[in-house]
Amino acid sequence: TRTTKRPRRYDAGVADLVRVVWESLDYVCAERLTPVLLPTARHLAQFGELRLTPDLESLLAQISRATVQRLLTRFRQDTPRLPRRGPEQANRVAKAIPLERLAWDLAQPGSFEVDLVHHCGEVPAGEYVHTLQLVDGATGWSERVAVLGRSQRALEEGFRRILARLPFPIRHLHPDNGSEFLNAHLVRFWGEQITGLTVSRSRPYRKNDNPRVEQKNDTLVRAYLGHQRLETPAQCAALNALYDQMWTYYNLFQPVLHLVAKERDGSRLRRRWDEAMTPYQRLLQTDVLTTEQQVRLASHDAQTNPRQLRREIYQALAHLWAQALPERAVVPAPRTRSAHPSSSRKEVKAASLPRAR
Repeated sequence: TRTTKRPRRYDAGVADLVRVVWESLDYVCAERLTPVLLPTARHLAQFGELRLTPDLESLLAQISRATVQRLLTRFRQDTPRLPRRGPEQANRVAKAIPLERLAWDLAQPGSFEVDLVHHCGEVPAGEYVHTLQLVDGATGWSERVAVLGRSQRALEEGFRRILARLPFPIRHLHPDNGSEFLNAHLVRFWGEQITGLTVSRSRPYRKNDNPRVEQKNDTLVRAYLGHQRLETPAQCAALNALYDQMWTYYNLFQPVLHLVAKERDGSRLRRRWDEAMTPYQRLLQTDVLTTEQQVRLASHDAQTNPRQLRREIYQALAHLWAQALPERAVVPAPRTRSAHPSSSRKEVKAASLPRAR
């Protein structure tokens, strides 16, 4: 048996650095945090958010995922969370669009799952704000835009906003069976605006046919906004301002895991994931970006302080809630990620915000 206690290798200085990077990336799991600890710490050091010495750099380069997991378990005990917040007949246009689901092992960027999130509160009546969200299957790159109503004009405006900002072309769109997507006007618009586009649709009542965008609906929309009703042009504009900030934060700085293998072990299906990287890093590993786009994204990445950006995101969220809930002095209770050890593999669904009365 051991008679002397093993000296601690990672002291409080390393723990403080891990905590700062963890908070700056909005409390991601250890699998996503460990691969980007050192590069993110170096990035934050340029903005004076932390002090990085050669010894600390060496320790961060060697730290294991298990050690990071133990640190995060301890941090979760004392880290305060900032507030977040009948069958249809298929129409004729839908019948002409094939039913399928995107492959899980996509390699080429440009195949997007598409969905619309309703911000109608308890009563889905009248005109209210929706979130149009696209998620790329190969890189995890995500796009969100708020639209008022779900008319053809509103959705066209939302898609134009996304197309103007997206740094690589759309090759394949995969929405669900909603008539807001599968109508002659919007299909014609896609054909005119996107050269060589393929369109497919998921099977009715099969949410697993759009797993990537469904997950992001929960973690990047509902986790911030809950089920509160948003219905004014000012609220729509404020939400778009928030989504502009989230575009930079989640695409350039938030590491994501990518499924690389499925192995059958008897009746059990085992999944293997690659090392976590940001959507931006995954995009750089492909050949879809032009030199000009690479320079522009690299400059944007280098000039952005992710810790300050995270603060600004929550300030924008508070501004949005001040418009949505003027009679309340506080922001609704947050949805938080589970602190259970099993949540280290994925972002876990939590209880939703209180509904408006």
